[in-house]
Amino acid sequence: MSKLRFQITMTLDGYIAGPNQSVENGLGEGGEQLHDWVVKLKSFRELHGDEGGGETGTNDDIQREAFENIGASIMGRNMFGPVRGPWGEDPWRGWWGDNPPFHTPVFVLTHHAREPLVMEGGTTFNFVTDGIESALNQARAAAGGKDVSLGGGAKAAQQYLAAGLMDEMELHVVPIILGGGERLFENLAGSDVKLESVRVIETPDVTHLKYRVVK
Repeated sequence: MSKLRFQITMTLDGYIAGPNQSVENGLGEGGEQLHDWVVKLKSFRELHGDEGGGETGTNDDIQREAFENIGASIMGRNMFGPVRGPWGEDPWRGWWGDNPPFHTPVFVLTHHAREPLVMEGGTTFNFVTDGIESALNQARAAAGGKDVSLGGGAKAAQQYLAAGLMDEMELHVVPIILGGGERLFENLAGSDVKLESVRVIETPDVTHLKYRVVK
């Protein structure tokens, strides 16, 4: 069976976004600096349609690996956009423009039904209202034997981790202290999560921690 693989950038004090997230400030106050290490990489630029350079090396190799053998993705509504409640007459279409960087089917966890949103480049956003297991089953079917990538936000990751559905987790820890915002490891009391370290790779900009979730 395909793996459910989660990767995210986290500050040293455990935050994946700053406080006061909004349309104008999608990662919250101070949150943009979380991704300073990745936006300059060649692999990141290629995913976003820029073939004109970028840094190579250890960080680029790890980021490129994270997108290998991915056939579908899952994300929470908080990652898809800042809008809450019913979708409305002119619904939010994501942060990424007409050609999002996923290039696979994406399954968005939400409480509000919506027709699939077909974008350029092979990305279709499918909106799942019947829970995390349904989203995973649909994503695995769409992935055609490849792995499924789990994105943010924190609540989506917490639900999959607590339910024992996550297989791998890679944390990119940046030497930043935000002091507030959205914490990754909350709401896990009593879930008895067990992790096995796969590797630790240090670079000046970020430390990569990869774990296998013990079932």
